[in-house]
Amino acid sequence: MARKKAVVDAKIASARDDRGVIVVATGNGKGKSSSGFGMVARALGHGMRVGIVQFVKGRIATGEEAFFRRFPEVDYHVMGEGYTWETQDRERDTRAARAAWEKARAMLEDASYQLVLLDELNIVLKHGYLSVEEVIAALKARPPLQHVVITGRAAKPALIAVADTVTEMRSVKHAFEAGVRAQKGIEL
Repeated sequence: MARKKAVVDAKIASARDDRGVIVVATGNGKGKSSSGFGMVARALGHGMRVGIVQFVKGRIATGEEAFFRRFPEVDYHVMGEGYTWETQDRERDTRAARAAWEKARAMLEDASYQLVLLDELNIVLKHGYLSVEEVIAALKARPPLQHVVITGRAAKPALIAVADTVTEMRSVKHAFEAGVRAQKGIEL
């Protein structure tokens, strides 16, 4: 353990950059949005201003929305029309994605937002409602100390390439497969 501590201490000492990072949470397992909202809670604990744009989601009230709307330092926008299998309307989904992106892009241009959560943006990119190139350009042009968290299944390889941290959630078992409805505090 002493050798391991020395290796870890050396890595910590060599990390000297202070800059905003891009975090991507993707994969088919549960916990991508939950991870993003955990980072929102952490940022609030440090007194940071946070912007949240939820793509796709919007038809179901969630505990995270009810909770985070209590904080004046959180700018929270639910901009989706519902999951794509519910809407069955590509044009409408594209319009909703574009409107959400305009809100998100404004946050990415504003240095007063220290952390921006783009919940389910990966789904929007997967379906081609927005261009991954446009998103990457905005991410690269954002203020230097701004952190961005992007969630959703099927992250595009180009987005993964520009991200600083990428976590892929893998499903091992899910209660829904056994017939359990979405539960408050777990999925809602």
